Amino acid sequence: TFARTAARRVVSNASRRAASTLRQGEQEARRVLPLMAAATTVGGLGYIALNQQDNKAQCLSNNTAEAVEEKFATYWPRNIMILFGPPGAGKGTHGPKIEDMLGIPQLSTGDMLRAAVAAKSEVGLKAAAVMKAGGLVSDDIVIGIIRDRIREPDCKFGFILDGFPRTLVQAKELDKMLTEEGACVTKVVELQVPDEVLEERICGRWIHKKSGRSYHVKYAPPKSMKKDGEGNPIPESMTDDETGEALMQRPDDTASALVKRLAGYHGETVPILKHYAPGGIVSEVNANQGMDGVWGEVLSALKRAGN
Repeated sequence: TFARTAARRVVSNASRRAASTLRQGEQEARRVLPLMAAATTVGGLGYIALNQQDNKAQCLSNNTAEAVEEKFATYWPRNIMILFGPPGAGKGTHGPKIEDMLGIPQLSTGDMLRAAVAAKSEVGLKAAAVMKAGGLVSDDIVIGIIRDRIREPDCKFGFILDGFPRTLVQAKELDKMLTEEGACVTKVVELQVPDEVLEERICGRWIHKKSGRSYHVKYAPPKSMKKDGEGNPIPESMTDDETGEALMQRPDDTASALVKRLAGYHGETVPILKHYAPGGIVSEVNANQGMDGVWGEVLSALKRAGN
């Protein structure tokens, strides 16, 4: 009798453990499968593979699934971000890093405008007509171009706006358009650098026009750089590390031009930041520090509240 009772207990316990394991497996599947679409669409989150054989899902990597879940909970849902910063603050450095990590595109108004004109879309044709007449493209046209662009699949999980809005009026028009699209700005990040530091950054900057690669005579010089007797770089020696092609300095990357650019930036940006501040979505990043420190603050700024 004792043996039979013990045997029944063993079988019963085993059954309960098996049922518990099955329930955990079902819960894991329900937890992971909703993230599959995000994981396959968003780059830089690791790889999740699902093969079907005999109508049964194969095992998923727990580590990969947890990594996807953690990033989804930390940075999403749809992240619509505006990245501000004066010339030389590092937008061109950290914007692409955000793109790679979250898998959301950085949208430049200039690039979108050229693409719309080339595609001969309705709003692109309007822009082309204005530019052909020598006029400035209106805010309405730019908003229309942005509206068309953010409806494309790669903007499903969000996007970064670069170079727009530049004025409070544009910010309000952007908000109106996003509301009509069932969305809103979720993050506003400003990279802050003292004006006196920016002069050194800007005036020492050289770029490769085709690729956009940026160099600096002090912080990131090209391998080919040579200096004259006074310690200044010899222009003919400034070539791109990858292609060997000549580098250039932008006409407005001068001390005198920077003063005007900074005055314009501060005058236009402060009202926009005040506009979004009540929503609790504005974050300031100290960009006057090492690269790792800046990136750490950017990551903190991107996190959703409570994470």
